[in-house]
Amino acid sequence: MRSIELSMKYQGKIQMIPKVPIKSYDDFSLIYTPGVADVVREIASDRDKSFILTSRWNMIAILTDGTRVLGLGDVGPEAAMPVMEGKALLFKYLGGVDAVPIPLKAKDPEEFIKVSKALEPSFGGINLEDIESPKCFYILDKLQQSMNIPVWHDDQQGTAGATLAALINAMELAGKDKDSKIVLFGAGAANIATVRLLTSYGFNPKHMILIDREGVLHSERKDLDAMMFSHKWKYEIAIKTNGYNIKDVDDAFKDADILIAASSPGPGVISKRWISLMKRPIVFALANPVPEIFPDEAVEAGAEIVATGRSDFPNQVNNSLVFPAVFRGVLDSRASKVDDDMVIAASETLASYAKRVGLKKDYIIPRMDQWDVYYEVAGAVAEKAVERGYARVKMSKEEFVNQAKQRIIYSRKIISEVEKNAD
Repeated sequence: MRSIELSMKYQGKIQMIPKVPIKSYDDFSLIYTPGVADVVREIASDRDKSFILTSRWNMIAILTDGTRVLGLGDVGPEAAMPVMEGKALLFKYLGGVDAVPIPLKAKDPEEFIKVSKALEPSFGGINLEDIESPKCFYILDKLQQSMNIPVWHDDQQGTAGATLAALINAMELAGKDKDSKIVLFGAGAANIATVRLLTSYGFNPKHMILIDREGVLHSERKDLDAMMFSHKWKYEIAIKTNGYNIKDVDDAFKDADILIAASSPGPGVISKRWISLMKRPIVFALANPVPEIFPDEAVEAGAEIVATGRSDFPNQVNNSLVFPAVFRGVLDSRASKVDDDMVIAASETLASYAKRVGLKKDYIIPRMDQWDVYYEVAGAVAEKAVERGYARVKMSKEEFVNQAKQRIIYSRKIISEVEKNAD
């Protein structure tokens, strides 16, 4: 397979390259001992100087325990490494961010949290990745409460942010609003986070209906009491959503306006019959590598607008549009947190960019090769960090955008040089 051949050829996707030139023997005394002692003393007297005197200002950790990797399940931390390396490359190429992949041999959530907190002095942010549910919710909550750097779970916030961006424009084209009836098929990390983000954006949670493997989530389900202890995040969603008190899957789809599927790879997970029960619907079938229903089938069943998670179909809803720019923004503003308001700022910026280009049924969200959108999103996130009081660096939005542009272009130039010498 080509991916294995690539990994065999390069023996990994990333490497560390020094950025301080070494021109003479004397340089060693500045880079290391004795000269570095002066830098040590500066940081010891003011810990925040680690953000300006070391690489910490632009460095994040990608942490995983390998328990939910690419729909392959619990493959372990060693097997998770190729995905984390790929993520690190995207961080660098799309966001100019130095990301270090760190798969942890720490399945116990408390152990994972302890290790993550111990890493804080080395990094400007933490990206959590491919951690099984519901553990991922607990870890994110605890780390966000206890760390003084941004902690982000891309399977939650990244996917939800991209989904909101695409939905803003899809609703405009389809003539729908925030009171729409929404079916969320799949109740994992992505859709639970999407419910929270849509609610923060002003959608009515009572008009949202979640469907998991056992059927429709509602306040009278027999497993609800057990869910309160085994998965409190899904329990809270069950209580807050489904104001219709619908209990049957067909009834959930009947006259619904929007479907957001983030469940198992298809095809055939979502039936054409279910789509035909909806009202000129917006259909997001986001499973990879195969969507829950193929776009042509959804259109045949009456879908007005269709999006997937794949680049070979129109309207790719992909968190790669979100996480590189969000971290560029939080690092440039040296933010202490990243919250839903900052994710919404990213989503709105993505939606506005696509509107300027020109909305169509097959173009509701920017493509990953529209590079300048990353600068704009980074600037919007940094501006929101300042507004929320999380930023240690305060500049105008325009200044943040320009800085992001310079840093991302510089990273691409470095990667271009690598490409020239790759063979």
